[in-house]
Amino acid sequence: MKHLLFGALFALAGVLVHLAPANAADMPNHVVRRSITIAAPPAKVWNIIQNFGDLTWFSAVKTSNADKGNAPGSVRHLDLGGPVLIEQLEKYNAAKMTYTYRITDDPGNVKVVPVSHYRSTITVKPGKNGGSTVTWVGHFQRGSADANPPAGMDDAAAIKAVTGIYEGALADLKKKAEAN
Repeated sequence: MKHLLFGALFALAGVLVHLAPANAADMPNHVVRRSITIAAPPAKVWNIIQNFGDLTWFSAVKTSNADKGNAPGSVRHLDLGGPVLIEQLEKYNAAKMTYTYRITDDPGNVKVVPVSHYRSTITVKPGKNGGSTVTWVGHFQRGSADANPPAGMDDAAAIKAVTGIYEGALADLKKKAEAN
């Protein structure tokens, strides 16, 4: 009887551990890196993206603003035509044409982009024939810390969302920068 009770408790503990939220340290870390070659000088491309508070060069963003401009700590609100995403600038280096930001811990953000612990860097570098290469790299975890995350909050959804954002934004940047 004692062994049967112990076995049942052990099985129940196994089920409960499986259903318990995962520790953020136990969740997979993801990296999405996208680059694009643009037939425009780096200074022209940087001029388009240099203002942290203005992401309207990306067609998915209807309006955007940042409370402290390009100063680290500046908080930007991106209106996506309904949902609003809140991000914070961490590092800004105009001379190197790069900045790093993160999506804040605002609970509404995960409903917009299903990620957590998101940090991203965008950089413009000289490319071939006077052009530019823009690289955007994001590090993040899925939106749900549950051991069995719901659909849309899992690893695949997080990777798909970030990849789609980067590819769409870089395509828009290329179109704008290469326009006469």
